[in-house]
Amino acid sequence: MIDFSALLNWDGLRLTGEGMMMHPGLPDGWVNLIVLSVVLLSLYGILTTAGPQTERRYSLRGLPVSGKLLHRMVTRPWVLLAFRSLFVSIFLLVIISGLFGTPIPERNLATTLTWTIWWTGLIIAVFFFGSAWCAVCPWDVSATWLVRLRLWQRGNNTNSLQLKVPKQLRNIWPATLMFVVLTWLELGYGMTTSPYATALLCLVIVVLALVSQVLYERKAFCRYFCSVGRTIGFYAGLSPVAIRPVDENICLQCKTLECYHGNQTIEPCPTSLVIGRSKQNTFCTSCGACSQSCPYQNVNWGLRNIGSEAIHFIRPHWDEAWFVLVLLSLTAFHGLTMLPGWEQWVSRLAQAIGDSGQLLWSFSIGMILAMLIPMMIYAVVILLLKVAIKSEQEYKRLFALLALPLIPLAFAYHLAHNLNHLFRESIGISAVIMNPLGRDTLPLSGHELHMRHMSPLVPDAWTFAMQAGLIVLGFQLAVRILQNRAAGLPAGYDQIMVKGVMTLLLVSLTLLNVWLLMQPMVMRM
Repeated sequence: MIDFSALLNWDGLRLTGEGMMMHPGLPDGWVNLIVLSVVLLSLYGILTTAGPQTERRYSLRGLPVSGKLLHRMVTRPWVLLAFRSLFVSIFLLVIISGLFGTPIPERNLATTLTWTIWWTGLIIAVFFFGSAWCAVCPWDVSATWLVRLRLWQRGNNTNSLQLKVPKQLRNIWPATLMFVVLTWLELGYGMTTSPYATALLCLVIVVLALVSQVLYERKAFCRYFCSVGRTIGFYAGLSPVAIRPVDENICLQCKTLECYHGNQTIEPCPTSLVIGRSKQNTFCTSCGACSQSCPYQNVNWGLRNIGSEAIHFIRPHWDEAWFVLVLLSLTAFHGLTMLPGWEQWVSRLAQAIGDSGQLLWSFSIGMILAMLIPMMIYAVVILLLKVAIKSEQEYKRLFALLALPLIPLAFAYHLAHNLNHLFRESIGISAVIMNPLGRDTLPLSGHELHMRHMSPLVPDAWTFAMQAGLIVLGFQLAVRILQNRAAGLPAGYDQIMVKGVMTLLLVSLTLLNVWLLMQPMVMRM
């Protein structure tokens, strides 16, 4: 068999570090399997056509015993209130720990819980629970309680101006900007290693959510401004679970639309969705308003095929396509900054431009390049494709139409990369929970660092298998989405050319992600 992994090493560019605790890279055997799978899936995607536009669903309410229990959970406000209270309590503990606890990041609950457990676990949870995190998000819950002056019933709107969001902000450009800023703070400013800065960031986001609710109707922060929520929304399109009608015929006959308007005790849908017409998770926050207000109790969690929503129904707009590109580039950038050679590159750039101190200018240049290069490549590919197939569609429409296959690539690498953090850096979290402020603690000793490196929560072989499986699954979903989007082009366009060019781009991005996974990476904590 051809040693595909040797091709990915690019003449010995497999990076190593000295004196650093490193995450091991993906072994060659798994790389060979991934590359072979990518080749076969590419040929299948180019030579076959998309199947029918269907989404098989099964309502979890129909399960023998747990179905009734789940139905009560989604229709009883006190259940959701209990979960929200729990997460707000944890959130407050994180803030207290960050503001008043030890500055040692690995000993403080603020940094270990936020950056190692929550952010990694959130990406995993999106796959299994869709956008459920948004229902208990402490940023939104805290702001809602303060503005509505209610824990769960429909609140008093006198504390809000209830303005319409300006037309210029009725898009997700603000969320895209927030994503870029948060990434810069996390990786450039070093917020992951500062409990105090982490706590301040949490408070700032609560203030943003609060100001948004004071000014605008419904929940503009969740719909337009929150980068975490928009990331969850796009990733949730790949999830096998979603909130949907139990019987669509009941929704078709409904005239009152309580799921949209709410009722005397339940708030209206915060992102202005009608559940009976909803085909995608992108802007659903799983808040429970529709399931609690529906007079027919016709809303519940349901199962569907993995990725079926993204394959058949999501139609991103121009602004959403750019968010997808930012998401793709910054997930890869996270891996790039953990390579041992990254700091060397930044240091050499700093010397060249006269940067000093925290080298923020040098880091910012690297981050901008990491964002612009894939964006420019994609933009040029779409332009050349438009010319080659003599498309009469607007460039923006074609740009948005073909951006969607990038989502599963970003999700697969994002999750595969984060597994290393979760399985290695979460060791010792129980001790941090018992002493959240880290009082009377010292930094990790050499022995403790060695044990974290040698004794992950999950054996390396299992981690590698999961990472390889995720990359293959992500590419398979990307190919199927591309097939469907190519089939949606007007008659007469060369679908083979569209699929061929875009598949080549998908393969290139996938190989880049595989190369990053092959490299030993520096442990953060």
